[in-house]
Amino acid sequence: MRDTTRALRRAVVGALVVWALLAAGRPVLVARAATDHQRHTFALGEGQAWSVSADVARVRVATEALSPDARVDITRLVPEGSALTRLPVIVREGKGGPEVIVRQADGALDPAVRAEITVTVPAAGSRGVVTVIEGSLDIRSYRGRLDASVQRGPIAASDVSGVLRLETTIGAVTVTGARLASGGLLRLRAFNGDVTLALAEAPRDARVMALVLNGTIQSAIPLTMKAGWGPRWGETTVGSGEHVISLDVVTGTIRLEAPAQR
Repeated sequence: MRDTTRALRRAVVGALVVWALLAAGRPVLVARAATDHQRHTFALGEGQAWSVSADVARVRVATEALSPDARVDITRLVPEGSALTRLPVIVREGKGGPEVIVRQADGALDPAVRAEITVTVPAAGSRGVVTVIEGSLDIRSYRGRLDASVQRGPIAASDVSGVLRLETTIGAVTVTGARLASGGLLRLRAFNGDVTLALAEAPRDARVMALVLNGTIQSAIPLTMKAGWGPRWGETTVGSGEHVISLDVVTGTIRLEAPAQR
């Protein structure tokens, strides 16, 4: 009750101050949300990998057929203009490839100080790394290698192929329209969340492995199952087993969807 009274008293005092300023004809300064946009373009050398690291952010990875370069667009969103200093952008270009870091100062994780990041890469053969502490990751039409992790938030991908390792700590991993390219690998992992993989076509040469510690496995592809107390494990080899599908969940459900084999 005492805390409620104090809060009400502060609100009344604040209203009286604003009223007094208006009555005196003096302007009232109100903090307004601020945004800042910047773009960074990189020429990727052979074997180089781009990387993006952020703490509170929504990250999107897309492709562009006509561009040989990687482009990173960053929009910072903060409560007011001076707060932009709390979210610095660091850009490094090393031998291994370009690196973009968008993290709050002093290790803070203020949800009001956040970023929206779009990475646009060549249509094929890209190599990338994405790390997000809190937010989300959306991947569209990606062809190549990608290692990505989100600590708190979902990962969604569509129309992808290549070598993809996608992992969440708290959140779902959902991949649709996936294709198994030569030498391809799809490794999807969630510690607390569901993993869903929908293949664009029935696999012809694949090694499939699914493991759940606390949860269930639902698969359109027949798997040899080990179920009962403890972990649930399903596996199968189709054809030569050239491509690898690895699905892991600690707590949640694995769903593997694929068209019927013709």
